[in-house]
Amino acid sequence: MPDPRTDPAAPADPTGAPQTPPPPSPFDTFPPTGPPPPAAPLRVVVADDNPVVRAGLTALLSGRPDIEVVAEAVDGREAYEAARRLRPDVVLLDVRMPGVDGISALPYLVRIAPVVMLTYSSESEIVREALRRGAGGYLVHGEFTADQLVTAVRDIKHGGAHFTPSAAGALLAQVRRDAGPVPYGAGLPEGIGDAEACDSNLVPPSTSPQTSATPPANMGFGPRKVSAFSPHTLSRLQPTVGQSSSSGRVGDRTAAPDRSRFRLSAREAEIMDLIASGMNNQQIAAMCFISEKTVKNHINRIFAKLHSTSRSEAAAKWLGTARDQG
Repeated sequence: MPDPRTDPAAPADPTGAPQTPPPPSPFDTFPPTGPPPPAAPLRVVVADDNPVVRAGLTALLSGRPDIEVVAEAVDGREAYEAARRLRPDVVLLDVRMPGVDGISALPYLVRIAPVVMLTYSSESEIVREALRRGAGGYLVHGEFTADQLVTAVRDIKHGGAHFTPSAAGALLAQVRRDAGPVPYGAGLPEGIGDAEACDSNLVPPSTSPQTSATPPANMGFGPRKVSAFSPHTLSRLQPTVGQSSSSGRVGDRTAAPDRSRFRLSAREAEIMDLIASGMNNQQIAAMCFISEKTVKNHINRIFAKLHSTSRSEAAAKWLGTARDQG
């Protein structure tokens, strides 16, 4: 008689009844084991009129396994045509380009894909307008590493915003200018920012128009009375920074000389104040949240407007101590 232990054709039951098939395995419905299929790479369009910058960005991004540069463009029109044809995941866009510039092309590109501005332009007006027109990030060359750029490209696809320091500083400065003077603590929920509600020893803020947007002069943590802003800092908060045409004396301090003839912008006047105070380019860059390259560009324009060839000569003219000034 066949042995059911060694002969599969032998009946399992000694009586000769056919063997009942085993129930189906509960693991048969599980997906096959193994690594998941690789995700599709992020498809990127790079738009910059400088061929060296384009080539460098393409090489940097294409070296990552999850990123693919699908097109390069020399201006906004080419960027839009490439984006409309290829439907990328991200567009990297320069600001200043011949033909159609980046800011002009921006509102059309953001209808197709998220856009990160990647540029040397750090002016606050440009940063604000780029964000108003839909940019999802703003990176200024020289202020980010290769890894930071790659992270920004990956994050923008999922709604993450990235800003380099000078872009963030420009945006903050623009927001503060646009906000205008408001009563100190206006709009805050009840009990927030109300010093007197927490400690009767704290000094309440002034509500006069001149200081309505400034913090209290003394927060009550010591007997010493301290001015909220030094004269130097306060002068930099005025719209026409350092360009007052008033003459005479203010208190016991000589008023600033007439600087309107130099025709410096607010940013240039701020930087000239810092030069006159003895700061170097690195310190000025940190103070103004801009790159050292941008500081140098500003200084070159300042020297041209002040007809100066050195920092000391420019400072003397700015402070009114030059020999040819009365």
